[in-house]
Amino acid sequence: MKIILMGVAGCGKSSVGVALGEAVRLPYRDGDDLHPAENIAKMSRGEALSDADRWPWLALVGQALRAPGIVGCSALKRVYRELIDREAGGGVVFVHLSGSRAVIEGRMRGRTGHFMPPALLDSQFATLEAPAPDERAVVVDIDQPLAAVVAEIGLKLERFGLAAGGSPPDPEDI
Repeated sequence: MKIILMGVAGCGKSSVGVALGEAVRLPYRDGDDLHPAENIAKMSRGEALSDADRWPWLALVGQALRAPGIVGCSALKRVYRELIDREAGGGVVFVHLSGSRAVIEGRMRGRTGHFMPPALLDSQFATLEAPAPDERAVVVDIDQPLAAVVAEIGLKLERFGLAAGGSPPDPEDI
């Protein structure tokens, strides 16, 4: 299974990715690690990325999923998700980690050592195109404990054949 954990900055892609990867026995990779240095420098200065900045990075994200695994990537627009899926060779399932601005901003203000400042959150929400019903995607509300988020993802992914990459997580195992 090829999974993208998507959503705006601060929605928990990294935390959920590590926990989900352990639960379903798939490797997790943080898409932030694939950004070119120029993108990180730009975001660190509080500047939003343009589509031109994102295209090469999104291609790398898709290429990272040519084998089964989980990658955390904002994947904010449908056209971004389409590129990722093409580069991965198809079959990517997108898990939208959805939450209110207040919940996400609170989480962003509580984290340290990340290059993305809370000031860019408005641009993230402005860019976000939630997955449409015809996309291979599920939506999970992040305003619940991590174990519950991971368990809900496992249940929702069963319809995409998660058994091939591992069993749905049992909350007791997280």
